[in-house]
Parts: sequence; structure tokens; C-alpha cells
Amino acid sequence: MMFLACCYNDPDMLIDPETIYPTRADCTDAPKSRFKPMPRRTLSPRRWKLLFNEEGCLDAAGMIMRVQRGGVHPNIKGEVWEYLLGCYDPKSTTEQRNQLRQQRRLEYEKLKTKCREMDTTVGSGRVITMPVITEDGQPIEDPNSTGEQQTNNGPLTKEVIQWKLLLHQIGLDVNRTDRTLVYYESQENLARLWDILTVYAWVDTDIGYCQGMSDLCSPISIILEHEADAFWCFERLMRRVRENFKSTSTTIGVRSQLTTLSTIMKTVDPKLHEHLENLDGGEYLFAFRMLMVIFRREFSFIDTMYLWELMWSMEYNPGFFSMLESNSGPPNEKDENTLKQCGKFERKKLQAAKQEEQIPLSVFVVASVIEARNKRLLGEAKGLDDVVKILNEITGSLDAKKACRGALTIQEKYLTTVKAS
Repeated sequence: MMFLACCYNDPDMLIDPETIYPTRADCTDAPKSRFKPMPRRTLSPRRWKLLFNEEGCLDAAGMIMRVQRGGVHPNIKGEVWEYLLGCYDPKSTTEQRNQLRQQRRLEYEKLKTKCREMDTTVGSGRVITMPVITEDGQPIEDPNSTGEQQTNNGPLTKEVIQWKLLLHQIGLDVNRTDRTLVYYESQENLARLWDILTVYAWVDTDIGYCQGMSDLCSPISIILEHEADAFWCFERLMRRVRENFKSTSTTIGVRSQLTTLSTIMKTVDPKLHEHLENLDGGEYLFAFRMLMVIFRREFSFIDTMYLWELMWSMEYNPGFFSMLESNSGPPNEKDENTLKQCGKFERKKLQAAKQEEQIPLSVFVVASVIEARNKRLLGEAKGLDDVVKILNEITGSLDAKKACRGALTIQEKYLTTVKAS
């Protein structure tokens, strides 16, 4: 009765996320979601408004405390994620944010326009138009464009050919990203995701586009109403994970995190680590996907968003905005006021002080998931295929909050062991 009373005191808590992000009726095998807004735990629209003062400055400590307890209500996810990912300074006023938002929207439209125009500085023929996505994922270009087969100066340059191949890959991935959702039955919504990824690839020439980025972008594109806002939020997320997508002819960016994961497991559970090594799994390549797309395959769409906001709130630092705007190093202020506004995980990182101990939370979450299967892996895994099979069975059965709690426990154990050694 008490639970119902709390719900009725805050009608927002009665909303079922499945009604906001509905699954197509024919997708009966889609993972079921566990997350439901919880009274007095989940950050609700009403509570969110109360966290701002008269000038519009945010109580960052109040935000992360509530998000860490119960996630974010679906109706305000977009607004809250912009803060969690460092799009806005919690100390900014409403007027300052409105000005910055308008500047970013204008900048995005300019970038988008450039993507659609002939770029004469690098060779004509670099033409992009709003796509229609075919069944095989190929974006159909404007039949009136002049750059399909050649530039004004002759055959297509190597750069233009690479760009067109990249667009083709984006089209393929967009067409198969979150297709269990009703949202992507709309060509307009598919085109929106395609546009955001294309503009990002244009801006970040070092990374361009890699498979997996559509999985990271999709939730952001869905929850933020304005396309430009979604782009800048995605750009902030990519600042965190872009190193994972860097690759050379001999290695991939995420390899360094897999190496760190191996070190953590060897430290906190040497017996399990040795067992995995004996099965030729000591490089932890079976965890590649978890790190690359931050558990998009292991959780339902709704539970993935819940996991992400739990992680981001635990990693939150009020200095993120300034760091990202100035392209400076990670914020390292450790005064009492700053620490109060930091998430649980970030606080531990700052207190650890040593650079080699500045490991992202996602690596500890993967370690937590593996460690939770300790008994099965030790008792049932006779080969690497068994390891993969056991970990694949976790899809749809993971508890996001439990995984994050386990990650904090492993972080504490790891830092304590490293400090003592």
C-alpha cells in the first residue's frame, strides 16, 4: 500500500518505459526489460526541476545521488544525459545554456550542409544527401547529384571512394540497429541516425565511422528531440570511448582495455584468471563486444540506458564540461566541494591519484559480470567456446545496478591490492 501511495503522489512513476520505447509486435524474442521508475529513487521530472535554482544552476550532487539510486525517468533522460556526458556546466545559468545550445545547433546545421555539398577543396564529388535506406542498408543518393561516378575534374579520387564506402557501411549499420523498436519503422528516424553518424564521421576524420558506433548513437538519437542536440551529446560520448575505435594494421584500440581487464582479473581472482589463460582466453577477447558497445547486446534497449546512466553518474565530475570545452586533461581537483559533486567511482579515482589507476568504470563492470559467473566458468568451461557460451547466456538476465555495485567492489579490491603491492 505504501508503494502505491508513493506512486500516486508522483504520477510520473506510473509510466511504463515499454510504452515509451515500444518493441515491434513481431519481435517476440527481444530481451525483456527490468527497469521501472521507482518512487523516491528514480530521478523524476518533478525532482529534476527542483534541482535548479532561480538562475538555472544545477545541484550536481543532488542529480548524481538520485541517478545512482534509481536511474532517470524516461521523460527527462535526454536533458539529464546532456549533463552526465558533460554537454553543459552545472554552474551555467538558463540563459547561458540557451545561448550555447543555439550556437551548437547553428554549428551542426553548417556541418550538415557541408556534408551535403560538393567539397571543392578536397575534390569534387563528395556529395551527401538525406538518404532513403533500402532493405540491404544502402542509402539511395539524390538522382540529380553530379558526383556519383566522377568528379568535375575526372575519375573519383581515392578519398571520395573511401568516403562513399564509409557511407555505405553507415547505411548497412543504420538499417540493422535496434530494428526491434517501433521507432525505426520510420524512414525519417532512420535518416536522422544516418545524418548524425555521417556528420560525426566528417568531423572526426581520424576515426570516421566504425561498426558499433550506431549502437552507441541510437539511444541518444531517440531520447533527444532536436537532432543537433543529439549529435553533440553523441560527440561527448565518443570523446570517452573513441580510443576504443582507433585501429592500425596490427592492433585495435580496445585492446588496451582488454589488457587492463586481464590485469584486474589476475589481481582480484587469480584462480579464475589462470583457468581462462589455460583455455587460451587470457587475452579476454571474448569481452571485446561488451567494451566496444557498452553492453548493448547483453541488455535490453531500456536496461542498456539504465546501465549507462548509472555508470555515467558514478563517473560524473562537475569539471567534465570545462575539460571537454578546452580539450584539457581529466579534471583532478580534489577539494571537498568538488568531491561531493563527483560520482562514487570518480571519487575513488581522484583519491587513488596515480595515473595508471585511472581505469574507466566499464572495464570494472565487465570484470564484475565475469566474476559473477566464477563458479560456472571454473566448473563448466572446458574450452574457450564454453566461456563464450556461458557469457552469451547472460543476455537479458543481467541486473544493471548489481553489475555496477560489483564493479565498485572490484575497483576497491583492485586499488587496495595494487596499493599494498
